[in-house]
Amino acid sequence: MKSTIRLGGASAFWGDSMLAAPQLLASKNIDYLVFDYLAEITMSILARQRARDPKMGYAHDFVTATMKACLKDIAAQGVKVISNAGGVNPRACAEAIEALIAAQGLSLKVAYVTGDDLLAREAEIRQSAPKEMFTGEILPERLASMNAYLGARAIAQALAQGADIVITGRVVDSAVTLGPCLYEFGWADTDYDLLAAGSLAGHIIECGAQACGGVYTDYQDSEDWANIGYPICTIGKDGVFEITKPAGTGGCVTFGTIAEQLVYEIGDPQAYLLPDVTCDFSGVRIEEVGPNRVRVSGAKGTPPSGHYKVCATYEDGFRVGYYITIGGIDARIKAERTGHAVLKRMERMLRDANMAPLTESSVEIVGTEASYGPHARPGALASREVILKLAAKHPEERALNMLVREAASGATSFAQGFTGLGGNRPKVSPVVRLFSFLMPKSAVEVTCHSGPNATPVAIRTAGGFTPSAIKRPDGLASAHVTGGVHVPLIKLAYGRSGDKGNASNIGIIARKPDYMPYIRATLSARAVATYLGHLFDAGEGVCERFELPGVPALNFLLPQSLGGGGIASLRNDPQGKAHAQILLEFPVPVPPELAQML
Repeated sequence: MKSTIRLGGASAFWGDSMLAAPQLLASKNIDYLVFDYLAEITMSILARQRARDPKMGYAHDFVTATMKACLKDIAAQGVKVISNAGGVNPRACAEAIEALIAAQGLSLKVAYVTGDDLLAREAEIRQSAPKEMFTGEILPERLASMNAYLGARAIAQALAQGADIVITGRVVDSAVTLGPCLYEFGWADTDYDLLAAGSLAGHIIECGAQACGGVYTDYQDSEDWANIGYPICTIGKDGVFEITKPAGTGGCVTFGTIAEQLVYEIGDPQAYLLPDVTCDFSGVRIEEVGPNRVRVSGAKGTPPSGHYKVCATYEDGFRVGYYITIGGIDARIKAERTGHAVLKRMERMLRDANMAPLTESSVEIVGTEASYGPHARPGALASREVILKLAAKHPEERALNMLVREAASGATSFAQGFTGLGGNRPKVSPVVRLFSFLMPKSAVEVTCHSGPNATPVAIRTAGGFTPSAIKRPDGLASAHVTGGVHVPLIKLAYGRSGDKGNASNIGIIARKPDYMPYIRATLSARAVATYLGHLFDAGEGVCERFELPGVPALNFLLPQSLGGGGIASLRNDPQGKAHAQILLEFPVPVPPELAQML
């Protein structure tokens, strides 16, 4: 067994840069390349591909581009590869890689994992009447995909059987990192603190360059984006790990970049639920130990639940979004009038055609700080160049094609200054919705395929997670300031936001521990819900606040604030990626002497 291993995070999503893997291999400083490709919408896209061609259903460019270019270096350096690029067809992905290995005259062993794809069991699963985890709804008809989020044990088994490349379907994103840790360090299924540490390492590098200055609050400190670095994680068998990046690359690795990634999309930091372990990140410590080198420790773990989270996707009508540039005097007014004129025209046309009305529509004027709601600055409203975002949903594709045509007619029917990239009309696409439910682990069979052999994977199914056992931090300091100086939150904190389904997740990290009492006193859950009230789907909603005193940081979860989230949303920011930027302008009262130092 090794005492440390080095893993390079080479992909954050299907469509990430092709430069990551060659950069990490060129460092000659890694034992594993790990790739994360999958999101819920990705699964539905891959399922449609497989329906058209039984040999598809995986991230084909992982094979045809990344592996084709890198296999010789991988073989020469003895680097092992772990990837969930298998999507809904890991076998086909593995076979394509084997063909590529043979064509290049190499000797590498490929294994793949199955068991996550439950679509063939749809009729059986319907009989158990699963309920949606968050809404209580019943399972919809005509599913596009249905996959359980598997853990890391099968990956470890494949490596133990001699695999050089392991392909999975739907596993949790961090599993591609935890799997090598299980194999190399011999961690048991009940070593919960270690499992949490390995999962945290995976969480930090699963989004690629985000750990190295990508989408960083202090973007000005992240240099040379054209050559931005991708993360290298050196983790020991004690679970402590360090993050760095290849020498000579851009970006930066700092307390801020790692802390932002820690809070990214984690929901409750004391109940980050994974198949292998329930993680508690509230006491995690992050230390800068050298230039572009950060050490992370302090993750805790408890037993996981006895269930897998299963995500099904289904089509629910169609949607289209049109972006039109409008310039000149009163650009915002002209854009708003254009959008509403098209929608009013559509009402009449659909009625005359005996068709149902639009089920949902959205008009946003990009360039006027529309996403800021009541916090938009007056100067933005007077912009002389804006983009009209006009979006709508309808049960029939034909209706939205009508809308696309009518919106284009504005070039001669409505306002001067109507322009844009010629011939760039949008295409109508299906609305894909997510249905999440729980399924007992004992009802899911996981198999590792290595060469001609298919061996079952022994998964611990007992569970044991008990939410009531969570002990929340208490006695944390708050500093209420009367008559102080108000400064924008960004002077005191970093921020990062993203989505958890239809919930926005906003993490706020104090730049210095001494700042947290002022932040904590001001940013109550109610204050954040009120400030961002314009984002909720139906008026001001409820916000949950969680605390991470080890960093220190606060994490806010705003349910029902993304218009459905992902591809089901018509919003310009359907995943809440800019929500932290909005919140970072929240005014925080601090003592005058502190304000002068900022």
